[in-house]
Amino acid sequence: TNSKHWMRKHPNLLKEVKSSAPEEVFVSDITYVETEQGVHYLSLVTDAYSRKIMGYELSNEMKATDVVKALDMALKNRCYQHEAIHHSDRGLQYCSQVYQEKLYENNIIPSMTDGYDCYQNALAERINGILKQEFILYKCRNIEELSQLVKESIFIYNEMRPHLSLAMKTPNQVHKKDPKLKPLAFH
Repeated sequence: TNSKHWMRKHPNLLKEVKSSAPEEVFVSDITYVETEQGVHYLSLVTDAYSRKIMGYELSNEMKATDVVKALDMALKNRCYQHEAIHHSDRGLQYCSQVYQEKLYENNIIPSMTDGYDCYQNALAERINGILKQEFILYKCRNIEELSQLVKESIFIYNEMRPHLSLAMKTPNQVHKKDPKLKPLAFH
């Protein structure tokens, strides 16, 4: 992550806040995945409470507009209406105007790591590791094949993979509607 740039960086709000319900805190990161054609980039947006991957985008570049596509998917998949925090590293993509505007438009408060400490975005890093070590196990021929593998992997991860930290429930089981939370009103 290149965090030595001129763009605005936000304080790490997760030092004082812990998620207690779905969609209160989103964590994001970008990881690389290789095919026979070369390196591709997988952007993920994950709900910190349920560990559910809410949005993703696989691309050939690490452009801010590609990372915004993962955020757009996460926003489209939201179920609850309450204030939220978005936590990421200080990469150019997350500090970019297009990403910050998307957060602002959706009343999501930005939070970022203090610097190069990957432990300050540990959950996002852990999700990357799970996908790469348990699901994306072979080198695909091209990005189209990889895209299908990523889609299937995220479905299985969200729907079927239990987590010890979730009392052996799956991310989707934990994320399902909580009667205490106010659902989003769709127009």
